[in-house]
Amino acid sequence: MKKMEISALSENTYKVIDFIDNELMAHDCDIKTKMQIELVVEEVFVNIASYAYSSQAGNAEITVEISENPKKIIIEFKDSGKKYNPLENQEADTTLPPEKRRIGGLGIFLVKKNTDNVYYQYKNNHNILTLEKLL
Repeated sequence: MKKMEISALSENTYKVIDFIDNELMAHDCDIKTKMQIELVVEEVFVNIASYAYSSQAGNAEITVEISENPKKIIIEFKDSGKKYNPLENQEADTTLPPEKRRIGGLGIFLVKKNTDNVYYQYKNNHNILTLEKLL
């Protein structure tokens, strides 16, 4: 398991993606899966950077683990910002034309569509979002 602690600033998104990509490359991840993972990592981290701490600065801790049998990546995002469970949000209705959709909800929809499992817990004053994706 590898861990990174970083300031929750949107300009650090590329550092988080690089951190995850290094693990994926070490495990011969195919390009399609790598792109799906990059998409969800960007979505989750930018949301933490944009909303978790309001106007204050804060940190995010990201852990990544590759497990075998089945081979999958497990990515955990942890922040001490305001309590927020993105899985409780109403998903975007993608059957409606874009002009009729309500604003919001598309990000978590993309996260769910591009991962195999998503879990949320609030523990010890921390939001913990865990993503799993088969490799």
